[in-house]
Amino acid sequence: MAQANPMIFQDSNGQSVKFFIQKDLSEDIQADLCENITSLGGRVETKVPRAGYILVQPNTPEEERLRACWTSHERPERFFVPYTYIEACKSAKKLIPQIFIENGQPIPMYIHPSIANPNARNALADRIMHSGGNPNINAQGARVILADPNTDVFQTLVKTYQGDPSKYIESFHWVKKCILNDAVAFTPVVYKNPGGRRPGEERTQFTDDDEERLCQWIADKIPYKSTGGRTGNRLYQQLCEQAGEPEYSWVTRHTWQSWRERYKKNAARLDVMITAIVEQKRPAQGEKGQYGYVRQPEEKPKRTRKKRKADQIDESFVHSGAEGLVGLSGIMPPNGQVVPSHMGMHPPSSGFQMMDAPSSQHGPHHAHYPPMMHIASTSQVTPPPQSTQDVPAVPSQQRKSPTREEDEEPEWAVRVGNAPPPHWAQPIPPQEGGENSNKKQRISEGSETEEAAPADLNETNQAQAQLALAALANLHVIDSNLSEIARESRFTLEEVKEYYDKCGEMGRTRARFQEMRLFLQEKFGAE
Repeated sequence: MAQANPMIFQDSNGQSVKFFIQKDLSEDIQADLCENITSLGGRVETKVPRAGYILVQPNTPEEERLRACWTSHERPERFFVPYTYIEACKSAKKLIPQIFIENGQPIPMYIHPSIANPNARNALADRIMHSGGNPNINAQGARVILADPNTDVFQTLVKTYQGDPSKYIESFHWVKKCILNDAVAFTPVVYKNPGGRRPGEERTQFTDDDEERLCQWIADKIPYKSTGGRTGNRLYQQLCEQAGEPEYSWVTRHTWQSWRERYKKNAARLDVMITAIVEQKRPAQGEKGQYGYVRQPEEKPKRTRKKRKADQIDESFVHSGAEGLVGLSGIMPPNGQVVPSHMGMHPPSSGFQMMDAPSSQHGPHHAHYPPMMHIASTSQVTPPPQSTQDVPAVPSQQRKSPTREEDEEPEWAVRVGNAPPPHWAQPIPPQEGGENSNKKQRISEGSETEEAAPADLNETNQAQAQLALAALANLHVIDSNLSEIARESRFTLEEVKEYYDKCGEMGRTRARFQEMRLFLQEKFGAE
């Protein structure tokens, strides 16, 4: 059966452990200490022993005096402990070893405020003192700083003092671990590789096989160095992207940067190997699979512009065989005088002859106008001879030579005042016995009627005249319909013509402006 109070204050040889009690402690404390020491096998000395324990009250002048007088490196077995040490050994049922001592001095420790619980702070301080340490030191003078590892400040302290070899940052659990192990062991420092190769360690070396494969890749992708691209990044990135293919498993030996640097630093030597591979295969420049060449984009079909209906009307009219149509401005008889269309006239004795239709340069706004025409003689009779004054029937034929242009009057000269009319305005004398003698004569100014055509007008000329006038009437129908649409929908004629020129459909134009008028009435209540 175990003893109730083991003799914890006796060594292995049965010798009693000696204790000296600070003299200024109260008599009750001293009496209690003497009773506990003797009951546990120890002995109380009246003088400071050479080897043993000095029981003091911490943070008192007498404690400081005793430490100053009796602390010596020659007496490493003399320890200063608080008088509560006896009760702590009694509770632990053993003589608590003095482990927090370094070079004969207590290890200075600082209890950080991160350990916020005051009871925990006091208990930690007592354990340190019972094991020989000194917990009453500030942070600057402490060798060990004890902090709560569950706070952010703990990691900050570690980073702050990790370069200081004389200071250690430990958790408050560290004190208990040291006491249980009867030894002080600081948390070890673990080496963290900062990067790079260790001294004496070699990276993966390039082999001859690596270089041959690299040259084969470059020869396939860029067989001719003159095209460029052998030192670019993308060529070697594409090489490493092939790592998933079984035949390209070798590319994982190096990074794409290493492959690129290998060629770049040994380009002169590797280019010779690449040239030898190219000479064996002799690939054509730009073959499929080479780096930098992509599929030519498909050629887009050219879009043809559809002819507007107005242009088709003009074109069909030009080829309809209707001759003699000049335009809406007037009809030109053989004598060169222009008769306005609003005056109206019967078909002349001479026929109608077709002229070129107006070109597209007149713009879309002229698409509804009929092609130009002039009245010219189409009969089978002999044309009248030129007058003795050699005046041409058409004014544009007057210019014959630069010399004559300087001597004659301008082509489009006008009459000034009472001066005689220009030569182009003088009538051509009719030839006797010819058809020109049968041409109708202009009646007096202001008359709204004209003489009827001669009775002997041949049937051919009459048919041609009727055909031309019918075509002219058909074109006037377009303008008439556009005017009717503008009047019904109450829009301007210019707006209606502009839309018709764009779409070329009369029904669509009418429906468009009727819808616009209905919309305005619904939206704004316009009447």
